[in-house]
Parts: sequence; C-alpha cells; structure tokens
Amino acid sequence: MKVSELGEFGVIERLAQLLAAEGSAARDDRLYAGIGDDGAVWLQKDGALLATTDTLVEGVHFVAGKTSWRDLGWKALAVNVSDIAAMGGEPELALVTLLLRDNTDVEDLDELYRGMTEAADAMDIVIAGGDIVRAQEFAISVTATGRAGLDHAKQPKLLRRSAAQAGDVIAVTGTLGGAAGGLAVVQGKQADDRAAQALRERHFRPRPRVDAGHAAVAAHVRCGIDLSDGLMQDLGHICRSSGLGAIVWQDKLPIDDALRATFGEMEAVQLAATGGEDYELLVTGTREQIDVMAGQSNVPITVIGEMVASERHTARLLDGSGKPMELPAAGWDHLRGS
Repeated sequence: MKVSELGEFGVIERLAQLLAAEGSAARDDRLYAGIGDDGAVWLQKDGALLATTDTLVEGVHFVAGKTSWRDLGWKALAVNVSDIAAMGGEPELALVTLLLRDNTDVEDLDELYRGMTEAADAMDIVIAGGDIVRAQEFAISVTATGRAGLDHAKQPKLLRRSAAQAGDVIAVTGTLGGAAGGLAVVQGKQADDRAAQALRERHFRPRPRVDAGHAAVAAHVRCGIDLSDGLMQDLGHICRSSGLGAIVWQDKLPIDDALRATFGEMEAVQLAATGGEDYELLVTGTREQIDVMAGQSNVPITVIGEMVASERHTARLLDGSGKPMELPAAGWDHLRGS
C-alpha cells in the first residue's frame, strides 16, 4: 500500500497507533496530548509545555516567483503560532530549519528572515535558532513551543479536539474563504484591485488568533482547532476525536466580503467551507460560553452550527431549507493532493 492510498490522515492514524503500542509515549504520563491535536502537550510542575511543527515546501505549499520571500517568512512562522493559538496557549519560542539549494541567493534569505522577524514581533514569539541543510528543493520547517496554565485540579487549561459535547454550538473567528480566494487570485483569477489586495493579504499573511484562544480558555471553552485544511475537513477532525457529528448552516457562514464580491455567492460558499489556510479558530461550547468568549475577543465570533449525537462522525453543511449541500471536496489532504 502507498501513502497516497491511505491519505494524510490515514497515515497519521497509523503512526499514532504504532506509537501508542510500541513508543515511549505510551509509558510516560507526562505526555498529556500527542498525535491528534494541533500540538503536543507535556506536563510540567508549573504548567504545560506546548510544541508543534510545520513545513512549507516549494511547489507544494507555495510557488517560487509568486510568493515573496518576506511573505513566505511571515507565513512559515504564522502557521505554527496558529497551532499554539488553537490550543489556547501562549507562544514562546521558535526553531527554524532551512532546506536550501546551494545556489540560493543570500539576499533572498535576508528577505525570508525579515518576514519572520516581522511575524515574531507581531506574534510575541522568539526565534532562537535552528538548522540548515542542503536539498534539491527549498523548504522551511518551523518548530514552535508555547505554554498553558493549570487549573485547580492541576490539569492544563487547553482547547482540545476531543472535548466537544453534543448540544455544543460551533463558532468561528473572523471570516472564511479569504485565503483560498487569495490563492486563486495569485493563480490568475480576475478581481478588482481592492479585492485582489485583500485576498492576497489573507493568503500570504495569516493572522494567528492567539488572543481569541486566550478568550476561549478564559470563558471555559475546552474544544478548538485552527482552520488550516478547510472548515469542513477540520470540523471533521473534531467530530472523529469527540465521537460526534456536526451540522453547519450555510447561511450563517461569515464569508469574506472580498471573496463574495470576486467569486459570487455559491462559489464563495464552497471556498468558505472547503478552502484551506484561513487560520481562523473554530471552537465548540455552550451558547453562554461562546457569548462570554465573544465579549472578550478582539475579533468577531460567529455561531455557524452545532454538535450532534451521531454514529457517523462527520460534519454536514446544510442549505437554507435544511438539505445537505454537496461539496467538491471536504478540504486539503497533503498526500492525496486534494
């Protein structure tokens, strides 16, 4: 069997099973959360250490010549900080590994690191070092760490994918679909100048919702994920981890204004539901908890659906008449390339 047959999430599940059966993680109770969340959680006496890693590969995650080195540096750091935000944590430290062709221009590396330092300043995280190796294709891999506090029972105050409850409402920060729309513009989709600029900004310079993650934890929300692979795909991760189903109401989706103006209503809905790399937060909790979170958040919070008891641990998008909508794909899978 090839990894493309299993797909990204099938491979993750297989590796998680192997580690649980044979790895040291199965024998160390300091590992509070491992594979299956946005980051690993390691218990310490005075809190919890969060750790995550992500890689951007030329030709897979970005196209040379269509992404500036400075924007690439920003995004490489931002996607990792977003994982810390998705767990309600405080970002602290980043390590950067560069896979470089031997003919890479030094001036391009300068621009890459200018973008990363801009992001680090904006997101209050320290770049502390890393590694450099030679490779046939350029890639940048970042490992980020963060911290979470403990509650009175000495349990980490976190957002987890597995913590949803039947009857929870589903809410998202900000607007959806802008990053996917920005990618389409980069690839040649026509848009007026203002919309094109707004969509490209969403694609190239995501804004991790660290403060919203803190607001969620303070409101006693305990389930969350960041939207990296697409709304329906990422909500499906929560469904499987929590053993529930989910319904999303199409007419409640907070669709990016520039996206709607450029693509029209139905295509904008599809991009909002399945387009990746928005890096907004999706959380579930009681209506009261979400209202408290919204009152403390620095970005808009929109209720878009609810978690339901279901033997099928999947998410469904319903139209205005309550009928399930057919979507071309749930979201992005790296190994299947769709």
